[in-house]
Amino acid sequence: MYNRISIVGGSGSGKSTLCNILSKELNLPAIHLDAINFNTNWVEIDKTERDKIISAKSSEDKWIIDGNYNKTLKERFDKADLIIWLDYSTFMQLKGVLKRFFKTHNKERPEIPGCKERLELNFLKYVITYNKKKRLIIKDYIKNISKEKVIIFKKQKNLNKWLKEFTGNKNILENLE
Repeated sequence: MYNRISIVGGSGSGKSTLCNILSKELNLPAIHLDAINFNTNWVEIDKTERDKIISAKSSEDKWIIDGNYNKTLKERFDKADLIIWLDYSTFMQLKGVLKRFFKTHNKERPEIPGCKERLELNFLKYVITYNKKKRLIIKDYIKNISKEKVIIFKKQKNLNKWLKEFTGNKNILENLE
């Protein structure tokens, strides 16, 4: 069984949702890196302080961590028992971001206390350029990790199938929509 699971992927890919599902199913603490990075009203904390907190959290015995934050990524990958990469197309990431925005617009995000869902041009630009700029960092780190430790999903339907089989819970996705 897994005690440390790292979930990575682009914005809108469903990292936090998957983290919450697995946390409940496996009884492991969910750690959302955006909740560490942002104080109330999307105010970012000092990056050095953030990375220290992430390193300390990833040194704990049990966790499911969702998020990329590249400076601590290799460290988390090295400590993880399982790495799940939601390696979706730019279109699917944008679709996920827009779906989340319209569903939760101006409501506080549970995984980021004090931050209401919003959609800004800079963020959309980040999402659109993620696969060209940031994806390669994950790809580079993963190539040196044992294949048994990494699961890469290119499509949501494949993740959903795996999730049902992995947890043995055929109804696991019913409460998502």
